[in-house]
Order: sequence, then C-alpha cells, then structure tokens
Amino acid sequence: MDETVRPLRIPPEISVYADKHDVFHLLQSMLCSLVMDQPEDPISHMINLLQRSSTDIPRVLVLGPPAVGKHTVAKRLSAELRAVHVNTESLLLHQSESSIHTQQELPAELLVSVIQQRLKEVDCFNKGWVLEGIPQTRLQALSLQQAGIVPEHVVMLQAPDAVLSQRSEGKQVDPLTGDVYHQTFVWPEDVAVARRLQPASRPSEQQHLAALQRYRREVTGLSSAYQHILKVVSADQPHADVYQQVLAFIKTRCRSRTPRILLLGPPGSGKSHQARLLSERYKMVDVCCARLLRSAAADGSALGEQIQPYLEGGRPVPDSVVLQVLEERLSRADCSCRGWILHGFPRDLQQARSLAQSKHQPNRVFFLELTDEVCVERVSLRATDPVSGQRFHAVSRPAPSSEVQNRLKTRPEDSTHTVTHTITQYRTHTAALQSVYPDAAHIDADQDPHSVFEALESRLTAD
Repeated sequence: MDETVRPLRIPPEISVYADKHDVFHLLQSMLCSLVMDQPEDPISHMINLLQRSSTDIPRVLVLGPPAVGKHTVAKRLSAELRAVHVNTESLLLHQSESSIHTQQELPAELLVSVIQQRLKEVDCFNKGWVLEGIPQTRLQALSLQQAGIVPEHVVMLQAPDAVLSQRSEGKQVDPLTGDVYHQTFVWPEDVAVARRLQPASRPSEQQHLAALQRYRREVTGLSSAYQHILKVVSADQPHADVYQQVLAFIKTRCRSRTPRILLLGPPGSGKSHQARLLSERYKMVDVCCARLLRSAAADGSALGEQIQPYLEGGRPVPDSVVLQVLEERLSRADCSCRGWILHGFPRDLQQARSLAQSKHQPNRVFFLELTDEVCVERVSLRATDPVSGQRFHAVSRPAPSSEVQNRLKTRPEDSTHTVTHTITQYRTHTAALQSVYPDAAHIDADQDPHSVFEALESRLTAD
C-alpha cells in the first residue's frame, strides 16, 4: 500500500452548505429508498424521488392493544401529515368481516405481499403512509423489514386492561365518515355528528380478551423489532394529550449531519460538564476555548508565544488570535468527521459575527439559563485539589476527606467578586448573542446535571 497517499479531506464549508440545503438528508433518503425498494429502473426511481414535493415523506406505524385508540390517532395523524391512512380494512376489503373483527392473524407472506403492493402505489409513494395496527407479531415485523418496509417512526399506545375493556364497550361510529368515538373518552364537538352516531359493532368480551392476550404475548417482540425508532405513549389520558405527544414525536427527524454544537451560558451554568457528557456519549470533540488557549500557549509555537503574555497578565486574548487558534483546531480531521462541542466562545456580538463568517458555523446552539444567585453559589464554593486536579464543591460535591479539604485551592477567577463581574459581562451581551442565534434552544440549567443532559439530548434530533 502506498503510504504517501493521504485520505481525502472534506473542507468544513461543505458540511455547512450541506446542512443549509439538506443535502445529507436528501442523499440518505435516496439511498434508503434504493436499498429498500430495489427498483428495476434506479435512475427513473431517483428522478421520481427528486420530483416529490418533499423529502420528509412520513412512514409511521401506530401499534397497540385492541381498543387503545389506534384508529383515531392514525386517522387524525394521516390527515395532519397529508399521508395515506392504511389499515387492515383498507388492505383486505375482500376478507370477511368476521376475520377482521376477530383479529385473525394473517400469514406473514400474505401480509407482506399485500402491503408491498399498497405502499408502492403513487399516493403512498408521493405522500407517505400511516400504517395502523400492522404488524401484529414480531415475525410479521421482521418479514416487513426484510421486504424493505421500514418506518421512520413507530408509536406504541398502551393502557391498563380495565381501561381497554371499558373503551371497547362504549364505542360509537359515524356512519358517514367511519370515524370512531366514545361516550367517555372521545366525543365529537359537532352536535350534528353526535346525533348520527351509532353503536359500533364490536367483538364479544371473550373475543376481546383473546385478542388482548395475543397482543400481550407479542408486545415485547414488537418493541424489540423497532426499539431504535419507538415511542411508547400512555393512552390512559385525554385524547388531545395523547395526540400531541404522538405528533411531537413524529415531527422529530433523524438527520445525517455532523454535529457542530455551541453551548452558551453564564459561569456556573454547567457548560464544561455538559460538553464532557455529550462528548462521551456521542464521541464528539470537546472544544473548550480557555483550555485550547492554554494548550496553545504551552506548545512553544509562534502563536503560543503571542498568547502567553495575555494569559500571564490576566488579559483577554485578542479575537483575531482566538479565531486563529479555533480555526486550526476545528479544521482537524477529528472535528470534521466526529463533530464538535464549543464552549467559552463567543462571548459578545463581534465574536459571534466572526464565528458566523468563518467556515465553522454551529448547527445546534443551546443557551443554559441560570439565575445570578445560583451562578455565584455554584462557582464561588468550588475549589480544586492541586494533587489530583479534581474539582470539588462545598455543597454539591464536598471533598472526600479532611486531608483533601485542607489542601483545596480556590482559583482567582472563582472568587465572588470576579464571578459577579463575569456574570455582569455575560448579561450585557446576552441579548446580542440571542439576536445572532434566534433559533437557539434555551435549557433550564437550574436542575440536576442528568436532567439538563436529557433536555439537551432530546433537542439534538429536532428539526
């Protein structure tokens, strides 16, 4: 092998452009469609994909036990997403009503064949689909996956058996639209609709219990088949709440993008800690601006010699020098391939504008919000062990022994006076920073670190 051949380096500007124009998501969608659909004419197939009005074509499964409300949620969801509502009744109109009502399990081969034919039709191809109550077993789920029928979101509704039995007894149906209602749980607001409702034909109590037992036997297998795209929602709550939780989940998209995360917040808001957690979880590069400058000053380079006097004198390093250091670090292969989390920069409007004009623009920005009082308490009560380098806090993380406690040192920048001054500076520039990042997410940092991390993590996949 020729060791002189270097790996291809993709310029950072490419990622910025691809994010802005959704190129990565488009390529992912086209590749997935080619692999799953296996069209006879791939070129025509890709042209049809590009001609669709949107690349975000819904592919949703709504699963759950009998009488949990799958039909109501799926029908409303398909209307909101303008997708095709597909269920057993619409697929198998030639089947007898008795086989539908008894939830008779269809052979996996027949189910896959019928669904494949339906989902390849023009309306499902262009609009997407919401598949209700299918698959019913793990075997069916695996057969669908092998046939290339892979949803993007799977919703599993759940409720106690007693609630399901009660809902099964009180069903009402609109003979004009086929919409299903219930005397207690879901009742139409339109008086005219309410007047024409009729009792829905339903299975006997024995049939309902048998169908429920079949579902309980399969639910674990179904969950494992779709574990990475599954959202379990309790249906034992008002229908409006159920639907909003389902809709919020459906609107999340798993984007193929290199994460470039910016954490902003006052001192003590936990930026360094959250950056470390994100780095450990997602293998991104933790880029702390202060630590980066200290490292540059210690490496003996010409740039480091420029930085050293500023650090020794406690003065801010000029923006041009900071940007030069950041430019060099964020351009390295690990940041380009794995992504990065930047904190400690920018601190004001000019720095934010300079970063925005560079080729390293963040695609996720988070403001960690914390009151001044809590900031001062968190920072002024922390100290560092000069032996181990560990940082402790008088309240949240006290030293493990009196020996360690006696040798703790408080950094000058952690004094109450310095922290108060730093907070004042941050508050002065907060509004300007928010104007540069109007789409940033604001996270309540006045909670335990795990909860803050969960809040950050939940927004990483949001559009």
